[in-house]
Amino acid sequence: MTDAEDWVYGVHAVTGVLTRNPGRVRVVYLLSSGRASRRRDSRLEGLRELARNAGVRVDLVERRRLDQLSDGPHQGVVAQCHALALADEGDFEAAFADFVRPRLLLLLDGVTDPRNLGACLRTASAAGVQAVLLPKRRSSPLNSVALKTASGGAEELMLVQVTNVARRLKWLGDQGVWVIGGTGDAETSWNMADYRGDVALVLGSEEKGLRALTAKSCDQLVGIPMTGTVSSLNVSVATGVLLFEAIRQRQATS
Repeated sequence: MTDAEDWVYGVHAVTGVLTRNPGRVRVVYLLSSGRASRRRDSRLEGLRELARNAGVRVDLVERRRLDQLSDGPHQGVVAQCHALALADEGDFEAAFADFVRPRLLLLLDGVTDPRNLGACLRTASAAGVQAVLLPKRRSSPLNSVALKTASGGAEELMLVQVTNVARRLKWLGDQGVWVIGGTGDAETSWNMADYRGDVALVLGSEEKGLRALTAKSCDQLVGIPMTGTVSSLNVSVATGVLLFEAIRQRQATS
């Protein structure tokens, strides 16, 4: 199995792509065994109906075939899809003016683990992020593991491939976007920043955090103080903390 095309697996992930972007789905493979639980049978039947309503071919196959097509727990369903295309920076600039204000953007600088990437995308979708910017280099591929972890969240996000992170952050600043970077050694606590205007949140790699040039390109750096024995949070958890602080502040003033 290769990532030249996307293999999306798991009930939530396949439901997401069938609901939000059915034209991307080529074939849905469903477990044919009658030994699944009634709840699972119901969920798979729902997916079968959803696929048929979207004009997508459905093949009933044995569990062994599904195991061959997926990298992990598939819950009885695997979808063969056209690759999810990333927007380029020209597309992003063209769409930027139409984003509902206050804008909320996310840039992931060097997240190389596909599960972390997928978890960040799922959280970004839940928080209403309008675009996620991903470096062309030093970033996890948007592969089947990332899509499974995103649970359908990747389908409704504008995912933008960025050639030069520092240059893109400068462009955002020129458009009036306040750039907030998350880093473990920041003096300002995450909940002391102002997220109510147009904001781009920037999170770094799992091991090294923000690169020096990326941190220098931010308007403000914030941290999440640790009081236990663990010295830092997983990048997807930190992403959730910052995004939902932005949501909290915006709801409090709306």
